[in-house]
Amino acid sequence: MSAILRSAISVSVLALFLSLFPGHAQEPHNPAAPIQLHRQNPHYFLFRDRVTVLVGSGEHYGAILNADFDYHRYLSALEATGLNYTRLFPGSYIEVPAKSFGIRRNDLAPEPGRLLAPWARSDAPGYSGGGNKFDLDRWDAAYFKRFHDFLAEAETRGIVVEISLFSSQYGEMQWNVSALNPANNVNLTDPIDWKKLNTLDNGNLLARQERYARKIVREANSFSNVIFEIDNEPWSDRPALTDVVNPYLFPPGRDQFPNSIDLPDELTMAWQERVVQWITTEESSLPNRHLIAQNYCNFRLPVRRLLPSVSVVNFHYAYPEAVSLNYGLRKALSYDETGFLGRDDASYLRQSWNFLLSGGSEFNNLDYSFTVGHEDGTDSEPNGPGGGSPALRRQLRVLLEFLESLPLLDLSPDWHTVKYAQGVYPRVLSSPTGVYAIYLDGHGPAELHLDLPPASYIFAWLDVRSGGRVAAGDFHHAGGQKTLLSPDFRDGIALKITRTSSK
Repeated sequence: MSAILRSAISVSVLALFLSLFPGHAQEPHNPAAPIQLHRQNPHYFLFRDRVTVLVGSGEHYGAILNADFDYHRYLSALEATGLNYTRLFPGSYIEVPAKSFGIRRNDLAPEPGRLLAPWARSDAPGYSGGGNKFDLDRWDAAYFKRFHDFLAEAETRGIVVEISLFSSQYGEMQWNVSALNPANNVNLTDPIDWKKLNTLDNGNLLARQERYARKIVREANSFSNVIFEIDNEPWSDRPALTDVVNPYLFPPGRDQFPNSIDLPDELTMAWQERVVQWITTEESSLPNRHLIAQNYCNFRLPVRRLLPSVSVVNFHYAYPEAVSLNYGLRKALSYDETGFLGRDDASYLRQSWNFLLSGGSEFNNLDYSFTVGHEDGTDSEPNGPGGGSPALRRQLRVLLEFLESLPLLDLSPDWHTVKYAQGVYPRVLSSPTGVYAIYLDGHGPAELHLDLPPASYIFAWLDVRSGGRVAAGDFHHAGGQKTLLSPDFRDGIALKITRTSSK
């Protein structure tokens, strides 16, 4: 047989293989090492040979599964404002247009017939979200082409993507549009109580979940900008009341959201541990190992139980105490979602500075200005329980640049340098070399009482919105207490003090 004929046969065989298994077709991809925790200071990330924190203000996680959403414009908008983080739901959970959580224009709720899922459509009509039912035995090639393209473009732009493999269902309404619901597929999945979906007691759905999770992990393996989250808000479907924010409220409100601090029950925890096993065993035969995030709870709580192989601890609607209570874990501590405080940008900017200047690793806002037709984040009409705007994203970039100007690897929370801050809440990071990063939350001017070693120092006050210097100066200090008076400010100001020479 001639070499030309052998080559032609090989090409034909390859073409036949790709036509039969389109979900496996993927361009060669040779990225750098995946994002990881920095060994020297695991509260920060090593990405593209740089130490960094992750800061995002992004769309509502439906960029791939919503066929009407132009993710190219979206990623371009994130890059233009210098943000480096976004979240992504791959399709195991979706929402209902104009109904779920009061979101009017919801990226995670495609219009009828516009859902792209990992599973191919069957020939049988009747999916409750419009179009034909799903065939869970077959993957959808168009979906995975979009999936790969999104990750590749985000990677090129330096944007890290957290892929939330699963999510709580929150209620019957969301479960009714799930592809795993037996009414929406042709595969005879078991009819179950939706509260059992993310447990090991979910009938034949467990095998479907495993196949899906392994597929997503495998398809994302070659990308350097991926973190896998096990399950979004796993306490929501099966909550175990563990603490409350304000113990002085009267029952029953004291023990209910938004005052309750809930953990997932034991059935959910056992299922989450199984998902971790799927991720790690799938990657054990693949080139790369990615960080795994565990969504722990809302608000704040000292962590009692982290699952094996978890490196990132996610909190939602978090207080700075989520960091201070858990800093000794030597894991990345993430404010993974906010966005239920109305439309005022200042609320979310204050949250970001408070959390990250307490030693946090990541901050992400749920930005309702990203919608279909406004993928550049310019939708200014009311659109749900939160806000988001181009202005907020520029302000978050100020925070990211401020942090990246610091010696991150040497930083740790500092509860000693600020002895008293007049009428404001101080958050302080410092290094042994004499760099002090301070955020004052509240309104000024404020008198700041510092305990500093003897040395010469320079300082600069920073406007947290514009990034501009408000005031600057220098001083020589003989040691002990030093008082600085801040400029006037509202809703926060930052201060950087640098030791220039020792006494």
